[in-house]
Amino acid sequence: MDEEEYGGDAGMDAEYDVEPEAPEEPFGEGEDAEGTEAHAEGEERMEVLEQQPAQPTDRPRITTRYMTKYERARILGTRALQISMNAPVMVELHGEFDPLEIAMKELREKKIPFTVRRFLPDGSYEDWSVEELIQTDR
Repeated sequence: MDEEEYGGDAGMDAEYDVEPEAPEEPFGEGEDAEGTEAHAEGEERMEVLEQQPAQPTDRPRITTRYMTKYERARILGTRALQISMNAPVMVELHGEFDPLEIAMKELREKKIPFTVRRFLPDGSYEDWSVEELIQTDR
C-alpha cells in the first residue's frame, strides 16, 4: 500500500507541543518534602494509632492445624529467597545447591524458623510456628 493511498506519512512529521518543566522550588525553611514542619534534631516523631484487639495467649486456637498450600508456597518462597541471599541454613546439606530444594528439606525436617499469622474475621489473629503445623505429603 502506498503512503498517498491512505493519506498520511505515518505521522513522521507530526509536531508536538512540549512544555518545559517548571523548576523545583526548594523547601521552605523548617519544612520537609511533604510540606510539613520538620522536627528539631533529637525530637522523636510519634504517631497515635487506634488500639488493636489484643489476643490472650491462653485462648484456644480455632483454626486448623494443617498447613494450607498457600502457606506452604509462601513459606518455601520466602525461605528460598533468604537462603539465596546467604542466610544460614538450618539443615545438613548433602549436595543440595538449589535454594528451593534446601528450603523444602528444611520444611520436611520442621527447621524453618518462621511463624504463620492467620487473621480471623473479628480482626484478631492466631500465630502458629512452622513446627506446630501438620504438612500433607505432596
